[in-house]
Amino acid sequence: MNIKEIDDQIQVMISTADELKRLGEDFPALYRNVARIQASLKMLELNISDIRELTGESN
Repeated sequence: MNIKEIDDQIQVMISTADELKRLGEDFPALYRNVARIQASLKMLELNISDIRELTGESN
């Protein structure tokens, strides 16, 4: 399991979600759904950072 690669992909997803949210400002359903996706991505980000701490992997 490559934690760094997983973390990198999560960061790409976060960036993509930020861009979608910006583009969906005038599209309420998109904006709300992206906000939910961002919450899930935040949880993934926190989980991976915990694993990195436990395994001693750094950025």
